[in-house]
Amino acid sequence: MIVDAWMQHGTVRFLRHEMLDSLWRWTGQKPPEEEVPVETTVAAMDAGGVGLGLISAWYGPEGALVSNDEVARFVAAAPDRLAGIASVDLRKPMEAVRELRRCVGDLGFKGLRVVPWLWERPPTDRLYYPLYAECVELGIPFCTQVGHTGPLRPSEVGRPIPYIDQIALDFPELVIVGGHIGYPWTEEMVAVCRKHPNVHIDTSAYTVERYPPELVRYMRSERHKVMFGTNFPMVTAEHALRGLDGLGLGERQRAAFLEGNARKVFHL
Repeated sequence: MIVDAWMQHGTVRFLRHEMLDSLWRWTGQKPPEEEVPVETTVAAMDAGGVGLGLISAWYGPEGALVSNDEVARFVAAAPDRLAGIASVDLRKPMEAVRELRRCVGDLGFKGLRVVPWLWERPPTDRLYYPLYAECVELGIPFCTQVGHTGPLRPSEVGRPIPYIDQIALDFPELVIVGGHIGYPWTEEMVAVCRKHPNVHIDTSAYTVERYPPELVRYMRSERHKVMFGTNFPMVTAEHALRGLDGLGLGERQRAAFLEGNARKVFHL
């Protein structure tokens, strides 16, 4: 079974946000004008062979673009196919910690995602640190974006070095998933992943044909820590996985990429 480590079942207020205009332009799509039924997301998963999708909440400076409770409702509509990833208001650390505890303890969410470019604060900002400690205590991964920012926001906060490297040094027990492969700093991201045992990469927002050579070389290694992701609905699994056989992955490496690494990291 394929696990998709980064998906959204977006609300209209998220999907029509001006920051995503560039992504819709690149994909040649238009954002929906009405709320999308969960069945549409599940159908796209079926078309790409995805058995389980991790769908994320989105919180930014203007509030909840996709709230944790909305994600919980989406998961409840397809509990065998979807699992939740929490997000929080970074500016209110104690409220954020309590909300994360609620999401994991009451809603059964599998991780936390905070996207640094949305806050224009790098992952080493002090506001993240209570959340890192709580992720360790809860036994869940911290998921974030590395690499340049496709939406209309600054990219510098997505650098793997120094940011991901530093938080892995400060919190060696913290499991970190860097989504969007780190391009154009993919080699940095691979280096950080090799250096720190609890740092991982997901391939969301990229199709197989666009994987940089340094990522593919790492994926061919015996114990790589790369997992599959799409960034749906911007990219579908069917499109993202086209050409997978051409990567030259061994059977064990392929299984780890499509399912095994995500199952381990998110305790699925």
